Amino acid sequence: ILLINNLVKRFILKKVKAIYNDLLPTNHPQNKNYIEPDMEVLNMLQKYADDKKLEIESLKDQENYRKEFLGNISHELKTPLFTIQGYVLTLLQGAIKDKNVREKYLKRTAKGVERLIYVVKDLDLITQFEMGTKTIDRTNFDIVTIIENVFDLLEMQAAKNGIKISFNKKYHKPVIVFADQERIQQVLTNLIINSLKYGVDNGKTEVGIENFSNEKIIIRVIDNGEGIAEENIPRLFERFYRVDKSGNRKQGGSGLGLSIVKHIIEAHQEKILVKSKPGVGSEFSFTLTGNLN
Repeated sequence: ILLINNLVKRFILKKVKAIYNDLLPTNHPQNKNYIEPDMEVLNMLQKYADDKKLEIESLKDQENYRKEFLGNISHELKTPLFTIQGYVLTLLQGAIKDKNVREKYLKRTAKGVERLIYVVKDLDLITQFEMGTKTIDRTNFDIVTIIENVFDLLEMQAAKNGIKISFNKKYHKPVIVFADQERIQQVLTNLIINSLKYGVDNGKTEVGIENFSNEKIIIRVIDNGEGIAEENIPRLFERFYRVDKSGNRKQGGSGLGLSIVKHIIEAHQEKILVKSKPGVGSEFSFTLTGNLN
């Protein structure tokens, strides 16, 4: 493309010079100053064309993203909707008279409704962050206690998946951070749940806390799970983006967990980092205002 652009510019310049030569009086000495103003115009036109080309490419990328997003959200919504519809129709067609079938199908219908609620609530939360209507309520709190709370919350799920969750070492003193306690607990919960989804049998997920700078700490969530290919990492935080294109999931959820993590951390004006290698594991880490004494 650059070669073609250069050739086009040389061709146009040659034509412009020829026109000027034709217009100049025969007894008038040729002066390059006649050409320079038009070269400025030519360069401006070239820049305009390049900018428009980039704009078109950006619009194409946005259109592809829009189509993919609509396809993903359609999949997320239609799966539980079809499940609910199937069970309700079966009950209406007579299965409701059987007590055992009725109870089983109503429980499954309830799970489908719960999944829909997850999707809608998470989408609403992301929208509020993007519109700036969701605020961050910062307070001082002990991040070690919050991590322990998340461990307790996910203990049964971790055991079911055959994965051990723990600190990378003992933290004998509180580590005070200045952030939104509820939202940071949500971040940790989402990150650890994500590691459990893509963990391996007899695997482990460890959380570590380190000083990042004088006024910042970094919290690392490290696992030895499946890992993520390098080309997928830049898109991990997109809504409904899946590394597994088959659409299968080991666990439930809205498909928005990592996107919510990104929005919460960015609302704190902090950084989130990802390192991963297929077959080795992944590390998701984020910074917070605080200090590890």
